[in-house]
Amino acid sequence: MDRDMVQQGSREMLTPQQLSDYSSQGYFLIEGMLSQEEVATFRDHARDELRRDAAAGNMMEKKDKEGNTTLLKMWYEAGDDMYGLVARDQRLVSIAQDLLQKDIYLYSHKMTVKEPLQGGAWEWHQDFGYWYENKCLAPEMLSIWVALDKSVRENGCLQVSPGSHALGRINHVRVDGQSSADPEYLAAALDRFELAYMEMEPGDALVFHCNLLHRSDANTSNTPRWGYIASYNSVANIPFRQVRDYGHSLDLQPVPAGSFVERRTVSSGK
Repeated sequence: MDRDMVQQGSREMLTPQQLSDYSSQGYFLIEGMLSQEEVATFRDHARDELRRDAAAGNMMEKKDKEGNTTLLKMWYEAGDDMYGLVARDQRLVSIAQDLLQKDIYLYSHKMTVKEPLQGGAWEWHQDFGYWYENKCLAPEMLSIWVALDKSVRENGCLQVSPGSHALGRINHVRVDGQSSADPEYLAAALDRFELAYMEMEPGDALVFHCNLLHRSDANTSNTPRWGYIASYNSVANIPFRQVRDYGHSLDLQPVPAGSFVERRTVSSGK
């Protein structure tokens, strides 16, 4: 595919139930979107590379109010390395295309690393609470979170508030080093909507609306919780003024599903 952006989709990939859940709940879970071979390949590559980066001080650190630290690695474009190939994987791109129903591009992608007994909590927030401040006008954005480890309550799995995306954007404030939903509005929202723990197996993917309230606890277990997130935006919604490094490259070239596994094979000389 030689287009610089992915054109409006036909909603052929997603089931009616997934479309209904996304509309009413603001998210849906795809079990086993990546095969176990794909998960192992991606996870092993990330573990090797990003733990070296962490040891060298080349990872972002986000602390929670208790002092626990989540490590982040973010990319602003999708190249031919393994992370870029996952962001460009036809499965992820097609999901975003079919939901947004507009020309789309990759807004950002990143790895979130919660190491055992170290990974910190994330407070309640909406992704659009951040992205609006980055000069994206409309909530024509979504994320796909892929579990690379078993993600359960003990190691800080995602928590969501089903249906909360219908509230629209809530103002966000800086509290204890994190941008989180305004406490007064958050309390009212959580009175209205329930909480759901997104326990996931490696390879499962959570697709969620940019206005869905979500959070996660610290990792208090002896197991790691690594996840990969790719976020997509409509081309019409590109930031109207650049205030951050990401969200401006429209060059999204989808690749066949699983291409990143071949990349690993080539890189290792096998």
